[in-house]
Amino acid sequence: MTDSIMSKAATMEIPINSNGDTGTLAEDDSLEQAANLQWSLDEKVGSSRGTRDLQQVMVSGPNLNETSIVSGGYGGTAEGIIPTSSIKGSNMHHSSSSSSMTAEEATRGVAVEKIETVKKWGLNTYKCTKQMISERFGRGSRTVDLELEAQIEVLRDTKRKYENVLRLARALTNHFYNMVQTQHALGDTFADLSQKSPELRDEFGYNAETQKLLCKNGETLLGAINFFVSSINTLVNKTMEDSLMTIKMYENARLEFDAYRSDLEELSLGPRDAVAIARIDAAQQQYQVHKDKYERLRSDVIIKLKFLEENKVKVMHKQLLLFHNAISAYFAGNQQQLEQTLKQFNIKLRPPGADKPSWLEEQ
Repeated sequence: MTDSIMSKAATMEIPINSNGDTGTLAEDDSLEQAANLQWSLDEKVGSSRGTRDLQQVMVSGPNLNETSIVSGGYGGTAEGIIPTSSIKGSNMHHSSSSSSMTAEEATRGVAVEKIETVKKWGLNTYKCTKQMISERFGRGSRTVDLELEAQIEVLRDTKRKYENVLRLARALTNHFYNMVQTQHALGDTFADLSQKSPELRDEFGYNAETQKLLCKNGETLLGAINFFVSSINTLVNKTMEDSLMTIKMYENARLEFDAYRSDLEELSLGPRDAVAIARIDAAQQQYQVHKDKYERLRSDVIIKLKFLEENKVKVMHKQLLLFHNAISAYFAGNQQQLEQTLKQFNIKLRPPGADKPSWLEEQ
């Protein structure tokens, strides 16, 4: 219907008056009505079509991976179209390449740091070896603290003597343990013979009781001697050894200090150009660092030697008193005094068979 009205309107002739004005025709009203009807229909169709297109876009939606960026003006060729997928791929490639570059830089930094550490260690070892050889052949000077070195020598001599005491005390423990075991076996044998020899029952019985009593007192004395050995071992192999380790660090620091001191003295006697002044400044810094380290360790050694001497006197006073009282009471046959000595020093004896696990623990 719309097409027929439009075709009719298109083919209709418009008469013109002599004055150039259009005449009033009866068909003008129908033409105007047809135009208004066509405009209203186009508006309705366009609005409904736009609504359907909008719903389709909202349902399906554009794929961001497939969208394109068009460069150029309207109606340009396809040469200006750049797929966004290629941009995304290029970004991913760029990020992966930057992460690999970061990993390579980190690895290179670690390698350089290790090389610098090895270089410094090698240079320090060379200087210390040179200083040690110079001191041994009498060509180099060394820093000497006579009072401290005398105390260190006394400590080393004391440690050697205490190690000898520890060795002898362990030997005494082993021999005495064997004697106690022999007495225990001898007492059992006497007791068995007293049952099988009626004519010597009393004699075997007396000796069996004596050996059992000696065995009991011997076990009590073994507890005191073991406590003595354990305390001496702690003093020698832990307390004194810790002080000697600090002394060893102090002696190494002293050697490093003298090595860098000699290096600085040699540079100071040379020419004073720009390169030499820079080397002297670097040597002065290293000298100050090792000097501070040497003085700090020297102070630590003095403090440790002081506390070690106090601890040694306290420990040995207690242990020597224990050893004397226990040995005297045992060989005097004073069982009560022997037991009182152990109580005085808070020594608890293990009952026979305490070292063996119970039947429940063996399961």
